[in-house]
Amino acid sequence: MLQSFKPLGIRPELVRRLRESGIVRPTPVQAEAIPLIAGGHDVMAEAQTGTGKTLAFILPMLERIDPNVPHVQGLVLTPTRELAIQITAELEKLAPVTGVNVLAVYGGQDVDRQLRKLQGAVHFIVATPGRLLDHLRRGSVLLRRLSMLVLDEADQMLHLGFLQEVESVLAQTPHQKQTMLFSATMPAQVRELAREVMKEPRFVRIRPDKQVTLAEIEQRVVLTTDRGKQDALCRAIDEANPFLAMIFCRTKRRASTLNGALLERGYASEELHGDLSQAKREQVMKRFREAKFQLLVATDVAARGLDVEGVTHVFNYDIPHDAESYIHRIGRTGRAGGTGVAITFAAPKDQRYLELIEQSIRMTLPKSKAGGSDGTARTAEAERESGRKSAGRAATSRTTGSRAASANRGEASRGGAGQGGTYRGGSRGRAGATGPRGTQPASAGRKSASSRGAATAAGRAKGGRGARGKR
Repeated sequence: MLQSFKPLGIRPELVRRLRESGIVRPTPVQAEAIPLIAGGHDVMAEAQTGTGKTLAFILPMLERIDPNVPHVQGLVLTPTRELAIQITAELEKLAPVTGVNVLAVYGGQDVDRQLRKLQGAVHFIVATPGRLLDHLRRGSVLLRRLSMLVLDEADQMLHLGFLQEVESVLAQTPHQKQTMLFSATMPAQVRELAREVMKEPRFVRIRPDKQVTLAEIEQRVVLTTDRGKQDALCRAIDEANPFLAMIFCRTKRRASTLNGALLERGYASEELHGDLSQAKREQVMKRFREAKFQLLVATDVAARGLDVEGVTHVFNYDIPHDAESYIHRIGRTGRAGGTGVAITFAAPKDQRYLELIEQSIRMTLPKSKAGGSDGTARTAEAERESGRKSAGRAATSRTTGSRAASANRGEASRGGAGQGGTYRGGSRGRAGATGPRGTQPASAGRKSASSRGAATAAGRAKGGRGARGKR
């Protein structure tokens, strides 16, 4: 395996920027695809989500784009807004090094404002097919001199019914261009599309055993409604009583709203999203790593690349719209040989995204109904089983925690936070306990330290309802 990106022809400035982000060695798909793309070949790559394929195409494209030529040279088409956001975020870290201007074209973006800001000098576009077509028809985006095109997550693109839109976009691009197709699977429809748009493509096939990673994570789906989702989440938290948990939302606004609701209900939570300053984000992450609070409500982009030891649960409050996001999210738990739990809340409108995820990870996820007697019972039992699996890892923490709680009882009664830190609102301060992972949060509620032990024991007897104080 290559130890650096330098042998792949990536300029030192980009290598340095990658290293600053913690990326040192290329993954197999990057090592195979980058030289082919840099050489101008059409490439058809079959690679599972989570293998680093985004860098496999954006790095050589950034190397080949000439920033002195003021027209669109590179285009990446993605099936979902979420994936477009992720790719754009990666590009925005790297593109300034090369002088390349990037335009994001997907729902919620003010493209006209972006175009004015860039003064028309757009070199690289990341887009969803439908939104890009809108701008092509308006003439606000031109692809007449496009030289490189990527169809990312091609199987999902076709599964979601975007074939007609993709073909309409392709019709407005030059016949002579380099085309790259990346897909987790290669069904007949994808191969047919490749035959139509590619010329003598080189093939890259990477099949890492993603099941090895996913096997360490207990995955489940809770079927609910948008209106009932918040209550379903709180029930799941109460039943699981997680050590540390990450809760993923689709947008910054939803993350902030949910965090406020959790705080109102007495949970120890914080939010992490793009509207926070860099200093505030670093402060939140430092407190989370030190287990000063229990629940981190985050967006995909804000949480990208985070590695926090001790995360036992991931809750997908909003279902991700692609498998790569799903794998990135649930990969926050079950690390370093440990086990974890990932619970996804799905409303009826989320069914197609759920099917895409199951297809990509080659698993059928067990499902239960929120609020139903059968579904709730199965969920509670599964959580208790998960707690038993985690008991070995947390045994020392619990034993030490009892002693630490007693030691800090006087501190807590005076309003101090003990080792657990001070929560928003002051009254949520509580004692913590030192365990093998660092500082373990006690139950995230408003009970006094002296009554917490009995309350937690009673909570476990009722299905683990020890995640917060107010019942």
